[in-house]
Amino acid sequence: MFPLIRIIQRYLRKRNIQNYTQSSEKHLEMQLQTNPSETIGTPSRNLTKPETKDMLVLGELNRGAKSFEKMQKITDLERDELISILDDLEKRGLMRVEKKSGFFGTKIVLYVTDKGFKVYYS
Repeated sequence: MFPLIRIIQRYLRKRNIQNYTQSSEKHLEMQLQTNPSETIGTPSRNLTKPETKDMLVLGELNRGAKSFEKMQKITDLERDELISILDDLEKRGLMRVEKKSGFFGTKIVLYVTDKGFKVYYS
């Protein structure tokens, strides 16, 4: 947005439209001023703990955690407990598992389904 404003200002200066450039510069200065109360806002990520561990895992899937190791690191759940939660979510149709092959062998990727997205955000 800033480069476009600068281009418009240069164009108007070339055309000798002084009143418009002065008012646009004042407007730009007002936009760039920050209010300390506005900078301290609510966090973008919901920091409240979900009620169940299923919802915790489903929430992390919605946020983009696609591997088992990453999921285990974020949620701090035991290996067997996380496996049982993921199996339950897959049986209920809230997530799906895909095996991808690459240069370094097969990779298992976890995806949330539309149903899982709706359940988490409802």
